[in-house]
Amino acid sequence: MSHDYKMVQWNPFKKRFDVWMLSGVALYLVSFITLTYATQPEGNSFTPIQAMIRATGTLAFLMLNFILCIGPLARFSHRFRPFLYNRRHIGVTTFLIALVHGGLVLLWYHGFSETNAFVSLFISNPRYDSISGFPFEVLGFIALIIMFLMAATSHDFWNANLGPGIWKALHMSVYVAYGLLVAHMALGALQFEKRPIFFLVLGTGAGTVILLHLVSSIASLRISDRIGHEGWLRVAEVRELEDKRAKIIRPVDGDAIAVFRDGDRIAAVSNICRHQGGPLGEGKVVDGCITCPWHGFQYRMEDGQSPPPFTEKIATYATRIMNGTVYVNPKPNPPGTPQAPSEVGGSNEQG
Repeated sequence: MSHDYKMVQWNPFKKRFDVWMLSGVALYLVSFITLTYATQPEGNSFTPIQAMIRATGTLAFLMLNFILCIGPLARFSHRFRPFLYNRRHIGVTTFLIALVHGGLVLLWYHGFSETNAFVSLFISNPRYDSISGFPFEVLGFIALIIMFLMAATSHDFWNANLGPGIWKALHMSVYVAYGLLVAHMALGALQFEKRPIFFLVLGTGAGTVILLHLVSSIASLRISDRIGHEGWLRVAEVRELEDKRAKIIRPVDGDAIAVFRDGDRIAAVSNICRHQGGPLGEGKVVDGCITCPWHGFQYRMEDGQSPPPFTEKIATYATRIMNGTVYVNPKPNPPGTPQAPSEVGGSNEQG
């Protein structure tokens, strides 16, 4: 720990992940273009640029769907944690693919007139009052701008200068971009596609994202059975808490609380990492320190402080064990306040 601690960087695991991801991107593009030409009706003219436009557009949409599913899936199964750790790389790659898609669209459909391509994009189709003829390209362009801002500020430099709150608010705009892309694809398919497969893919993707987020939210908000003694919240029975992991409690008021077990020690801290607002409760305890699953930032269980020389601090919460059940006080201590963990079978456990 101490001076040897480093947050997760571009390590061999991430490099292998990137190789697999880029290989998958190449395989998808080649397969899509090959199948596009193989299934074209006789007499249809289709250029390589048009095939690449569709390939990159559908791939960017599918990858964004997957990005938005990573969080809920990681809460249900630890098997999806590697994707959570590498979500930044997937996001930047998705933006670059979308950028290629947008660039090819501008070149092919708006780049051969005397009017500036960007101006042409906004004035070539003024049918904003029509559903079937709506200028869907504009929606895609706005979504691309949002994705650019997210990709450009993904580095830690921007998190440090903007602050975790503003940085996270900016990156939550991914849901705005996603809504725009769903409309972009739906309105575009209405104008040019007769085959139902595109609508099926679009509906399945959007439906999966919405369903996973709803199920995840409902599961996390079930607190009616957690009201315990003297206003403390019931967490779980001791035997139900997985060692080195946490159970996340969400009070009616206030921030989410991560209740960790490390052997016979049980402690509660804020679920929000000070680095980029990552979900600490989805991480684990490493060498006695709570480790954020996003970028490896760590905090001591007993006081919510990062090990020296780091200075980040998070709120701590009082815990207690009564009749084998863990409870947490929903009132937070100031960030960095020492709070002794509860000991399983210790003197602070109440019968």
